[in-house]
Amino acid sequence: MDKQTTAAFVLIGIILVVWLYFNAPEPQPQTATTPDTTSIINKQQSESVLSDESEQEVNNEILTPEVIIPEQVITIDNNLFKAELTSSGGRIRKFYLKNYATWYHRDIPEDNFYDKHVQLVNQTEGGDFNLLFVTKSGQLINTKNLPFTASLSGNQYEISENDSLTLKYTYSLGEGREIIKSFTFYGDKYSAAVDIELINLDDIVSSYTYDLMWENGINFVEQNSVDEANYSNASAFSGGEQVIVDATSEGEKLTKDISGSVDWIGVKNKYFGIIIAPEKPNSDGGAYFEGTHVNTKYGAREYYSATLKIPFKNQKHQKDSFLLYIGPMDYSLLHSYNRNFDAMYDFGSIFGLQLLRPISEYIILPLFLFLHNFIPNYGFVIIVFTIIIKIALYPLTKQSYKSMKRMSMLQPKIKELKEKYPDDQQKVQKETMKLYSTYGINPAGGCLPMLLQMPILFALFTFFNVTIEIREEPFILWITNLSSPDIIATLPFTIPLFGVDKISGLALLLGITMFLQQKMSIKDPSQKALVYIMPVMFTVLFMSFPSGLNLYYFMFNLFSIAQQYYINNHKTDEELVPVKDPKKKGGGFMARMMEAAEKQQKLQKEATRQSKKKTKKF
Repeated sequence: MDKQTTAAFVLIGIILVVWLYFNAPEPQPQTATTPDTTSIINKQQSESVLSDESEQEVNNEILTPEVIIPEQVITIDNNLFKAELTSSGGRIRKFYLKNYATWYHRDIPEDNFYDKHVQLVNQTEGGDFNLLFVTKSGQLINTKNLPFTASLSGNQYEISENDSLTLKYTYSLGEGREIIKSFTFYGDKYSAAVDIELINLDDIVSSYTYDLMWENGINFVEQNSVDEANYSNASAFSGGEQVIVDATSEGEKLTKDISGSVDWIGVKNKYFGIIIAPEKPNSDGGAYFEGTHVNTKYGAREYYSATLKIPFKNQKHQKDSFLLYIGPMDYSLLHSYNRNFDAMYDFGSIFGLQLLRPISEYIILPLFLFLHNFIPNYGFVIIVFTIIIKIALYPLTKQSYKSMKRMSMLQPKIKELKEKYPDDQQKVQKETMKLYSTYGINPAGGCLPMLLQMPILFALFTFFNVTIEIREEPFILWITNLSSPDIIATLPFTIPLFGVDKISGLALLLGITMFLQQKMSIKDPSQKALVYIMPVMFTVLFMSFPSGLNLYYFMFNLFSIAQQYYINNHKTDEELVPVKDPKKKGGGFMARMMEAAEKQQKLQKEATRQSKKKTKKF
């Protein structure tokens, strides 16, 4: 491999390392204290912001019921989830997903449903799905602790696949004034239809909007909360585009105010999300977000409050309808709603640009799901998927190896030029360009095919990091979860800079295959260090990555070694034959290279001439 091609490969490696470094999980803190996250409140318009004491005072003076109603908890059960709703605030208290296990489920007895399944409502850090409005006396009302009355008297209800169930919560202020929250659940959906009714509140509500708020985001449910926080954010879809709020730095607090029509607001972590979508978005509405990134004793956390601002029409009976989705970040499922919910699915980005999304959305994900229709184990799906990707990239790979081989065949002639003009580097460059042109060789031909592959490899990196299909899915041997590292040993220390203290079996295999690949490719003695440096760096980087991702890259390297061995040992009639018309092959690129070399040589001669003139004057 010639130096230029090797330099190109090194550049590619550096790009990948930098990209992986900025997307790698941060090291988990050894000690940390849980901050007071109760300060994350919805700072709406200045006239609607009150202290907790003022809010409680208003609740006591204006919204205190004559009869104290004990809290009633109702459980709703369908094929997909088990939800607990409480009359305190008329809200969802817990939401368990039946098809998604906790990361520690293997250690939990089968009859312990609650500890074996993920629960998404972050009840410890705040309320959820609450109404807020300002009274005509300028005081803020939050319904999260008001004692509502449920329309159902039982404690548990099951919904069959084709049925639905409506649960209505009513809070009465007396004199015919009521706040009603109705939830309609379905037997085969994660989503619920929600109606908010404000009856005879026109003499109480003063502002032009009331707020529907989901406070402090979504529960953290993965073992590695730092990695989970990296993929957590809040967002809205407004004006035909997604607006994202993402607090990425420790201690960072963000706010975002959106005016106008909002199609939906949402909060998400790595694999799950919550979406609130008005059935009739209004141009007089809007949205408001607050987010913060904190460190706790459990690791990094990101909390987001998402609020819809709903126009209040100052009428006797106002009814607004919404869709509430609480469930997995499953692209096909989100896409099926036809409301741009799939925009929340994170396909990755480069410098904030969604350049990788089309590759993942229209090629990688459909192919991956198609293979799973025939192969039940996702580990074997990844292996077959890798083979298909290698076959698809084979023309580029073959062209790259072919170009490198032709360049190596040209090396003796380039060596002769260096011996012929030992003191004239410009002349060597010019004659080298002539050689390239004579034999129709593009010096960049070896690295360009590799560069064309990089977007696909970057897209695959993000895809295997966030696809929920491989979450908690086992493979074989020691690989029990494709969405987390396959730990085979724990180090007594932490590797500096990388924050790694555990050994991944697949990361080691990946490093070994990368070493073999480098050994086969790099022949220049001056570049032998690369044979060891890059495999070591990549091995350490990939120690904390999901085993599904490492399995893909390990198999990719393995097939690349076999492919390179075949190409290198396959007999070809490749010869260095001068082309008839150098302008046609190697063409414009080579012409520009030669022109640049000649121009550089002229400038060098002119500089030498000017230097001699100045010397004579002295």
